[in-house]
Amino acid sequence: MSRFLIFLALGWSTLHAETLLALPFFNHSGSPNMDWIGESIAETLRDAMTPEGVLVLDRTDRLEGYRQLSLRSGAELTHASVLKLGESLDASQVVYGSYDTPSKGTLRIAARILDLKETTQGPEFSESGPLDDLAILEYRLTWDVLRQMHWKALPSLEQFMQARPPVRLDAVESYIRGLLAASPDQRHLFFTRAARLDPHYSQPCFQLGKSFWNRKDYKIAAGWLERVARGDSHYLEAQFFLGLSRYNMANFSGAEECFQTVAAAVPLNEVFDDLGAAQSRLNQTGAAVVSFRKALDGDTNDPDYHFNVGYCLWRSNQFEGAVESFRAALERNPADLEASTLLGRALKREGPRPGDPKSEARERLKTNYEEAAYRQLQAELGK
Repeated sequence: MSRFLIFLALGWSTLHAETLLALPFFNHSGSPNMDWIGESIAETLRDAMTPEGVLVLDRTDRLEGYRQLSLRSGAELTHASVLKLGESLDASQVVYGSYDTPSKGTLRIAARILDLKETTQGPEFSESGPLDDLAILEYRLTWDVLRQMHWKALPSLEQFMQARPPVRLDAVESYIRGLLAASPDQRHLFFTRAARLDPHYSQPCFQLGKSFWNRKDYKIAAGWLERVARGDSHYLEAQFFLGLSRYNMANFSGAEECFQTVAAAVPLNEVFDDLGAAQSRLNQTGAAVVSFRKALDGDTNDPDYHFNVGYCLWRSNQFEGAVESFRAALERNPADLEASTLLGRALKREGPRPGDPKSEARERLKTNYEEAAYRQLQAELGK
């Protein structure tokens, strides 16, 4: 489901789901070498709050906001700039603050919440402790933010912390420096180091998995994506790209398992489409048609969804239904030569020929993943 379709469903002016913006915290320690901690706090807030059901804007959105307002990333913002940035990103609330080192080896993080709807700023609250316990301090701060927000179904602090094992300080630093790195090689170096320093640290595994997926190195991508923990904010996205990686390695049963996991939590059109493709390759025709039709029900304007339904029906010699679907695909994309060819064969009631590369494995995959848009729609509808 694209953001465009969500806007169409709700109307351009009605999409105002509650969203939170977590800004990098400002470095008051006096040491430029500790600048990375501010980014770490913001990332941890997002990663830890997302599984609790909070809609938190991601880093890409935040950086785009900085760019649009000509703000320097990493610079300390004035109250007016914080307010303007939050408004430009349609955030309901902004979390920001600072950190310092009151004594050697200790860290104090102070935070505030700016409510943009009421244009009010809440009181300062803080967490302090050993610098080596940065991850623990960040998790405790996240729980403080949820409490200040009067978040529904807030677990106890003990339960919240038990679900988030602490991460080594050097691993966190390597991961954040990877996010901040300018070149792909530097990012790869830092992410690999972070994953090696703490094997249970999911975030660098996700970043490495996506990186190898983009390079079409599906085997290595799958190895990293399999290590993303279920409680990680990127878990479902990791499962989606793990499914695609397995599909491209011809592990169709493994791909089906991944797509089913994602579809059960976020029933996106693209997930049902790819699930149908895996089921089709497993010769589960009935299940594949059901999955393809679910994708089609979500977006009847996508020619690929019509094509996949038609292709699956054609492979099972259901020619009348195939003709209807191929025609629908061509109405939406008249330049689709493959749909035109298969329409002609369906009209002649000619089924697939074994070993014919022009008619085998023609399912069309989707590689976009719009979980954030789905969550936004879900929140807007109050579900």
